Parts: sequence; structure tokens; C-alpha cells
Amino acid sequence: MAGSINKVILVGNLGRDPEVRMTQNGAKVVNMRLATSEQWKDRDGNRQERTEWHSIVIFNEHLAGIAERFLHKGSKIYVEGQLQTRKWTDQQGVEKYTTEVMLGKFRGDIQMLDSRGDSGGGGQYGDGNNDQGAGQRDPGTREQSAPSGGASDLDDEIPF
Repeated sequence: MAGSINKVILVGNLGRDPEVRMTQNGAKVVNMRLATSEQWKDRDGNRQERTEWHSIVIFNEHLAGIAERFLHKGSKIYVEGQLQTRKWTDQQGVEKYTTEVMLGKFRGDIQMLDSRGDSGGGGQYGDGNNDQGAGQRDPGTREQSAPSGGASDLDDEIPF
């Protein structure tokens, strides 16, 4: 294989409002926490749930503005980015590592999956290069989760 791929796709809910900061040169950086959950029934028929938390960092100015204006705690979003691990030193001098999903200056995608009434948004934004705004969804439709590999996995609105 000549190359490699570093691509992450997540669909989940924001655990808190996006945190917007400015770099020394005036660029926006947005940090978010995204929860992804899976549910199943154990052998005894009891419902089980596991939630995984993901750190999202947005360096793309256009996507940062969208996140700042339209996203809030509880928003359901689709995020596409790259994994990046960085090393840092805490206050006690211990080296630590953090792995984040990064939406860089020219890469990445965010799509708001809530209906218009739920989040005030309802659009998709990608790469920061298109100013088309939003691809609106019908607020009357709801996505239903099904166990992985089920027949309803194929019921998505796929354009081909």
C-alpha cells in the first residue's frame, strides 16, 4: 500500500456547549466533547448501555464559526476528521498524551442532525470551502437506532 488513511467519522451528542478560544494570531479554535453510545440487552434481557467520550478540536475558521453559533449541549452532530495525539506536561511535570479528533484548516466536516426546532440549525457544513449553508432535513423524520448488522442499517437515505 502506497499511502495510509487517517479518517474518523462519529455521530453523537455534545456533552457541553462548544468552548471557543482565540490563538495569539487571532484564529478561532473550538473544543467540544462528543458522546457516542451503544445499547444492547445482556443474557438476562437487561438493557445495557456504554458511552464513549471523544474530544473534538476545530481549527477550521468556517466550521469554528458554525460550531460557535449553532451548536450547544445536547446537539446531535456528524463529525468527520482525523485522529491526532499530542503530548503535554501537567502541573506536576508528568508527561501525558491526549488523542483528539481534529478538524484542520482545510479538512473536516460537521453536519447538524437535529431537526430545526431542536437545535436551531439542521444543516451540513464541510471543508470550510462552501458557503451554501444548510441541506435541510425534514423535521418530521427521526433516525431510529438498531443493533449493528440489522436490516434497518440499509434503510438510510443513500443517494445511489
